[in-house]
Amino acid sequence: MQNKIFKTIIFLGLFSIVFSVSCKKKIDDAYLNPNAPVIVPIETILSGAIGSFTAFFSSAGTGYGVQADGILLGRYIQYWGSQTSGENYGQMGGTIGSDNTGGLWAAVYYGQGQNVNKIIQWGAEQQKWDYVGVGYAIRAWGWLELTNVYGDAILKEAFNTSQSQFNYDTQPEFYDSCRTICHRALSYLNRTDGNVSQANLAIGDAYFYNGDVSKWKKFVYGILARSYINLSSKGLFNTNNYADSAIKYANLSLSTNADNALVKLQGGLTSAVNNYFGPFRGNIGAIRQGSYIADLMSGNNAGAFSGVSDPRRYYLLRENLNGTFKGFTVWNGSTGLAANDYPKNFWGNTIPNSTAGPTIDSTRYLYRNTSPWPMMTASEMQFIIAEAAYRKGDKGTALTAYTNAISLNFDMITTTYPQNVPAVFAITPSSKTAYLSNPAVVPGVATALTLSQIMLQKYIALYGWGVQQTWTDMRKFHYTDIDPATGNQVYAGFTPPTGVNLISTNNNKWVYRCRPRFNSEYLYNIPELTRIGALNSDYNTYPTWFTIP
Repeated sequence: MQNKIFKTIIFLGLFSIVFSVSCKKKIDDAYLNPNAPVIVPIETILSGAIGSFTAFFSSAGTGYGVQADGILLGRYIQYWGSQTSGENYGQMGGTIGSDNTGGLWAAVYYGQGQNVNKIIQWGAEQQKWDYVGVGYAIRAWGWLELTNVYGDAILKEAFNTSQSQFNYDTQPEFYDSCRTICHRALSYLNRTDGNVSQANLAIGDAYFYNGDVSKWKKFVYGILARSYINLSSKGLFNTNNYADSAIKYANLSLSTNADNALVKLQGGLTSAVNNYFGPFRGNIGAIRQGSYIADLMSGNNAGAFSGVSDPRRYYLLRENLNGTFKGFTVWNGSTGLAANDYPKNFWGNTIPNSTAGPTIDSTRYLYRNTSPWPMMTASEMQFIIAEAAYRKGDKGTALTAYTNAISLNFDMITTTYPQNVPAVFAITPSSKTAYLSNPAVVPGVATALTLSQIMLQKYIALYGWGVQQTWTDMRKFHYTDIDPATGNQVYAGFTPPTGVNLISTNNNKWVYRCRPRFNSEYLYNIPELTRIGALNSDYNTYPTWFTIP
């Protein structure tokens, strides 16, 4: 890995230089040796580490986090597509020679990296145990998300500043390390001695949980719950009682929308304080919703929720000039869509091929400049319980959790994202009740619940923000696995690209991982990339461990 990533000095400019030409000592004091350790307030470091969840900023780069990658990975799961026919990621491609899909890699190793290490080290020295616990929580999140996207990566030798090349470790090792670090985080977050202080933690945590340690603990439990449910298609899921673990930790995790892990934005006249998906930043003007999600929420999917119009579609999606909901086939772009069926962009521009925001801002949901960005929600935790209980054969618990999950998602979008939804289309208590009472959505008896319903409603609830987790879910079902209860695909009607619509370098296989970040690994770590096969044209199709039964 590029040596500079691991040798980065904390990037927040915090030196106050006092210059005096008359005194050498003062000059020496003023111009500190950049290679010497300099302790800075960890309160000023934490905000950047949290920012790296989404779109980290520094002088050495920007866009590190889940958002920039999500624009591309969203094509794999058909959340959205670009206007271009035959677009690379729409055809399940990847690239060598580009940092595309390397944002999470950079966030974990660089944006968090040594900064998290220093939060933990200096926090322990200063007995700020809450900061130490938060640091470990961020590290645990990073290890799990990193290995889910890239497979093998650098674990044991990460952050070793004496090396310029690094050995990769396996996905099971990342999962084990993630869980160990989660429990370590909880042990520190449970401490109330020393210099633990909600008010002081809130200084560095102003835009996430505002210093609320109880919510950080729930976030950690959520990471643990994900780490078990991600393995639900593996044989060890049942033999190792992982279903029980997934349920246990999800129950300890986020339980109400007040617990939701939201990265908040200040908004203003600079990019760094605005949402990466907002019109100020201008990053998503050329993408439109996929036809799969549009059909699923409009009742046009013959295999799931057929004939049911989802009231959430006016919040999550964009209607067209006909007032209906259509989307792109992700590898075809706008090909085949009549002008009036062409969906508005996510900022609401009515000009079919526009990549700009509208003259009057009518942006909704995740796409406003100050829209908070979910990293984990109570709804997701209920879906984890639903899937795990279903696999255990406890369909009563599964149905209750499934219903709660949908209800929580309704409440989240109506309270957190009500902006600019026309009053005539606003969700009301009666429209929510009608949807939840529809047996095509929520079966009247637990025995009628299907795995397909659970996963498809989770697909909807995580729409937009949960790209990486939804991709993990779809890969563990190998995109087109069959639901034994229905005889149809778990992801009913989902059609990945094949033939000429699948990028040729995949050798007729679908994508299962991203390549390590180019501007470190492919420049400096060639021996290790050779060993794991990452120089092969179809490396992106190698199954990740959690997908192998």
